[in-house]
Amino acid sequence: MQITLLKSKLHHANVTHSELEYEGSCAIDAALLEAANIREYEQIQIYNLNNGERFTTYAIRAEEQSGIISVNGAAAHKASPGDRIIICTYAVLSQQEATAFKPTLIYLDASNRIKDRRNAIPVQVA
Repeated sequence: MQITLLKSKLHHANVTHSELEYEGSCAIDAALLEAANIREYEQIQIYNLNNGERFTTYAIRAEEQSGIISVNGAAAHKASPGDRIIICTYAVLSQQEATAFKPTLIYLDASNRIKDRRNAIPVQVA
């Protein structure tokens, strides 16, 4: 049996651009792609905290250390500059692989700079 798990996450990224006519779907600062272990052209899920939109697209490389998070093409209708989003990737693993797997979780500040790195989400309490 295989299971789909969260592979990586850029948490609370701020959209810097929204370009309807740009080729490509979500440009992400190259340093953030590397930190989050997201490959260029990899499928990503975007969850928009401002408007509740959830959509699938793919990652493209933006200038390193630029802080750019640009939602492009048709996806530009789903996010605007200033929106806070969560960008996630997933991996399909065997039960055995899943036992030892830890996701890469990158937490960003308002300028899309890394403020924390984790491999687990804290347990939610009442």
